[in-house]
Amino acid sequence: MDFNFREDLKAIRDLLEISQSEMAQNIGVQQVTLSRNEKGDTKPSDRLLEQVYNYAFEHNIKLGRLKEMLWLDNMKAGHRLLFHGAKSEIEGSLSASKSRTNNDFGQGFYTGEKYEQAVSFVFGFDHPSVYYLDFESGNLNCKKYEVNQEWMLTIAYYRGALDEYSTHPMIRQIVEESRKYDYIIAPIADNRMFQIINSFIEGEITDEQCKHCLAATNLGNQYIFVSEKSLEHLNILERGYISSKEREHYKALRSEENKLGANKVKLARIQYRGKGRYIDEILE
Repeated sequence: MDFNFREDLKAIRDLLEISQSEMAQNIGVQQVTLSRNEKGDTKPSDRLLEQVYNYAFEHNIKLGRLKEMLWLDNMKAGHRLLFHGAKSEIEGSLSASKSRTNNDFGQGFYTGEKYEQAVSFVFGFDHPSVYYLDFESGNLNCKKYEVNQEWMLTIAYYRGALDEYSTHPMIRQIVEESRKYDYIIAPIADNRMFQIINSFIEGEITDEQCKHCLAATNLGNQYIFVSEKSLEHLNILERGYISSKEREHYKALRSEENKLGANKVKLARIQYRGKGRYIDEILE
């Protein structure tokens, strides 16, 4: 799927109240180039994409967030707007079997609830995209996780941290439970959160400390589509371009949030020290 560059270019000019000639001069291209792209007569080059979207972001036109608001306003009853951050683009149809097996819940198609979530996971790549998706749950079976022991152990298993306990009845039951459903709703666990879970698995902190440390990070929820049937209820609405300026913005934002989150985690470790059980007590 291509970017909606033709519509975006016109929208950016309208929001900034500038002509094609003015914009062309400001970004260093010929006016005819913008005219052809706005008419859809030509496909934009990578360089032009970067010039236009960077220019918009530098002038406080946060197109990705604006589109999020507009799509939310137009969601039908019973439908939910979701986002998927891709390193480049989605090739072919949506699939639950193309992702890595060592993700939070194994293989599946991973999405988030907010535009910013999606960008924060792909800003480190050179040509990332954000996909806007329409989800209608219908009669699908759903498993919803909270920040609790079951969730922590499930993620630890799929991320390869519970190999020595893989045959334990509790772990086997947890894994079986995670594959009974068409899709899963669960708190997002990025690498920083997994480091906290790993501290629990290695016996450094209790389950209670781990739970409150993880709750302090507050990244929001993710939707994981496990069955191919569930993907029939998920439709791509649009592919969004993320310029280098926007990626830099979210990188800096995530850095500040990480610093705040790290301090919250330290406080949670102290406040809940000695409370709860260690991993060897749980899986004795």
